[in-house]
Amino acid sequence: MPDPSLVTEGLTIRFGGHVAVNNVSCAFHPGELTVIVGPNGAGKTTYFNLISGQLSPSEGTVRKGGTDLTRMAPSARARHGIGRAFQLTNLFPNLSVLENIRLAVQARSGHGWRMFSNVGRFSTLTQEARHYLEATKLSEKADMLAAELPHGDQRKLEVALLMAMEPDIYMFDEPTAGMSLDHTPDVLDLIAALKQDKTKTVLLVEHKMSVVRALADRIIVLHNGELLADGPPDEVMQSQIVRDVYLGSSGEDAA
Repeated sequence: MPDPSLVTEGLTIRFGGHVAVNNVSCAFHPGELTVIVGPNGAGKTTYFNLISGQLSPSEGTVRKGGTDLTRMAPSARARHGIGRAFQLTNLFPNLSVLENIRLAVQARSGHGWRMFSNVGRFSTLTQEARHYLEATKLSEKADMLAAELPHGDQRKLEVALLMAMEPDIYMFDEPTAGMSLDHTPDVLDLIAALKQDKTKTVLLVEHKMSVVRALADRIIVLHNGELLADGPPDEVMQSQIVRDVYLGSSGEDAA
């Protein structure tokens, strides 16, 4: 197995007297898709927030390769290859679909907003942005405002934004939340395609067991902020304590 791309060691956060994440140590590897499950209040999204920098830990560290990210802002972590998608879409609603992607390409290339930038460079950025629209099957909606897209297409656009940033670590927090059955397969196919790139690491918070079964190489179970189980999907889902506490005796209930 390759060296870990991302490591959390003793990660802990307290809110007053409440310990939301308690001493969670995990190593994540390139070419692996890890699904994090647990009931409401288990600490899944809080753990994600600690990794991506929305929250600072009370104790413990987050490292990517040899770089300590623990006290870095989310923007700095993004520059170090941490890409995060949220439960609620995080788009520029009054810009077109193409403009959303072009901004992500500009940010990654280091150009940012430049009023009098070279026209040829602008054309190159636009062409690159269209590549990500094609990959996410959004080319026909390039000129639509992001706010006008159906919810499912907004989620696809968010995946396209992440892809345009070319991170090493992809983080998805319930990517199919609120989506219709018609749109769900499109987003799942995009995530499945990402994990085929063995240089990328994919982390996914999800409660739908059908999604977990379809995508997971590995499952982590959190309970009251603590790591309850970690391993291959079949092994974790057959664990009696996991079945009793999270999945129900049939193993079909939401995690």
